[in-house]
Amino acid sequence: MHELAIAESVVSAVLERTDRHVSVVRLRVGQLSGVVPDALTFCFEIATVGTPLEGAVLEIEEQRGRAQCRSCGQEFSLDDAILLCPCGSADVELLAGRDLSVTSVEVA
Repeated sequence: MHELAIAESVVSAVLERTDRHVSVVRLRVGQLSGVVPDALTFCFEIATVGTPLEGAVLEIEEQRGRAQCRSCGQEFSLDDAILLCPCGSADVELLAGRDLSVTSVEVA
């Protein structure tokens, strides 16, 4: 379960910035990142035990995948990792959907 390692990394990143009690952590998680939001939430609760983030709420905003076709130039949404343009071309560039970032933190 790589979500535990991700949760631990999020906790570490937040603790590098503050040692105050944290009440909310907001993340943006791309749908194509391979991260399961429910599993990440569960692991976050485990990773925060004994830290200033213990009891903090994890809010996850899921970001849809987006790509652009190099053949026809069309930009389109992706619901899964099948990189295929509606025109039929597989020559596409992934624009969004793989990222995972902390967008904000609320401290008490």
